[in-house]
Amino acid sequence: MNIAIIKYNAGNIVSVTNTLNRLGVEPVVSDDPEVLKKADKVIFPGVGEASTAMEYLKERKLDQVIKSMKQPFLGICLGQQLMCLHSEENNTECLGIFDLNVLRFERKLKVPHMGWNKLLDMKGPLFHGLEVEPYIYFVHSYYCEVGPETIAKSEYMNDFSAALNKDNFYAIQGHPEKSGHAGQQFLDNFLKL
Repeated sequence: MNIAIIKYNAGNIVSVTNTLNRLGVEPVVSDDPEVLKKADKVIFPGVGEASTAMEYLKERKLDQVIKSMKQPFLGICLGQQLMCLHSEENNTECLGIFDLNVLRFERKLKVPHMGWNKLLDMKGPLFHGLEVEPYIYFVHSYYCEVGPETIAKSEYMNDFSAALNKDNFYAIQGHPEKSGHAGQQFLDNFLKL
């Protein structure tokens, strides 16, 4: 199986690669559109800031490549947020795959939302074999609103989209690569799509 991880001046590439290695997969890390188009599955990891990440994608025409993908595609953390319409983080226009906006947590509680939290209302094949309301690891100051494309929620100050799906595009706000057994099962389910 040919798995590509998008290199885009952001991301948690080492942790994602290590988790995939434990699942028996050796991914290729690339920002070459041709390499990405030929992959069986593509992972769009994320740790970073929205506007500089989008700038990098646009400079390399990766924004158009991502939107044209037909194979299973998974965004993680910032990757999920960049797949939405717009982010309040530096007023950033994003990829628009999901018809949702990315909002900043109000400072009622500590921001960023960091630590273990439950996945709620899970739907779809990415959650097969996971316990009811599993805990995964989150680190984020911005969140995706809840909408028709939401396939799991979590709650921190308010409900937010913990995972999204539209056609071949999937995304998760938390970090499956840092979430122990539940995260590994989630990524294994993605590899089996």
